Amino acid sequence: MNWLILILSLPTENATVRMRAWRMLKAAGAAVLRDGVYLLPARDDCRATLETVRAEVQGAGGMASLLEASGADCDEFPALFSRREAFAALLADIADCRGGLAGDNALEVLKQARKLRKAFSSLCDIDFFPDDSAARVDTALVELETAGNRALAPDEPRPADRAIEPRNPADYRGRRWATRRRPWVDRLACAWLIRRCIDPEARILWLDSPADMPADALGFDFDGAAFTHVGDKVSFETLLASFGLQHPALRQLGALVHYLDVGGAQPGEAAGVERILAGLRATLHDDDRLLQAASDIFDGLLAAYEQDAGTTSKRDTP
Repeated sequence: MNWLILILSLPTENATVRMRAWRMLKAAGAAVLRDGVYLLPARDDCRATLETVRAEVQGAGGMASLLEASGADCDEFPALFSRREAFAALLADIADCRGGLAGDNALEVLKQARKLRKAFSSLCDIDFFPDDSAARVDTALVELETAGNRALAPDEPRPADRAIEPRNPADYRGRRWATRRRPWVDRLACAWLIRRCIDPEARILWLDSPADMPADALGFDFDGAAFTHVGDKVSFETLLASFGLQHPALRQLGALVHYLDVGGAQPGEAAGVERILAGLRATLHDDDRLLQAASDIFDGLLAAYEQDAGTTSKRDTP
């Protein structure tokens, strides 16, 4: 295996460059062989980072050399990149977060879980020689996210273990669709998607309990509903798969809904969208008005995603 070795000598008076170089090397996961000597595997992304540091140091009047090495003398280098302690610290933080979980702080715990998920993702990026540590942390994070969502909404659906049946939107026109009242992200997004892409004349019923669902209604986002969590998909993603709605912008919106509902990889806009929807939910106590306001948010997000992708998700209904 080949290795990259960066040797630096920085002017002592330029603290800004010194700090910037140190932060870049730390974020890249570089090991320190001795003062001013840094090591990374010979990968393209690592090389790009070290080249950037070298250029900045040289531009500030310092000395920087980038070397490549291999051979038996390098056999001990992988041990310098063990992330076991860092993953163990994350596990301890997750355990503390899980231990403090209660019904009245579930939202705060979920926010903390997302920060931990982001830290976990960053650590995985520099886990050049992985063992089983990352898998154990990922499992603990999933358990924390699930527990937090259960505490926040005890009636959230549990993932069904079944195949997703293909559906034809033409068979679902002018129907009544029912879900639990006081909707949050997944239910709001589902109701928006139903009216936008599946059944534009849909009547949305807000139930005090799934047991109150009329026999002729189509249920979504509760246990036993026609459209609910299936495997690793939230209800919105189940609807996308069921009705063949595979526009890139809709899939991107599905990733956002998935993250806000059950966690996972965080889209950049997630925190802002969550804050806006939380504000709407706190101030609009009529669920129909809440859906109307949230629908404007989802329309705007879809348009932005379409611009990013250079595509248009046309309404699938006449």
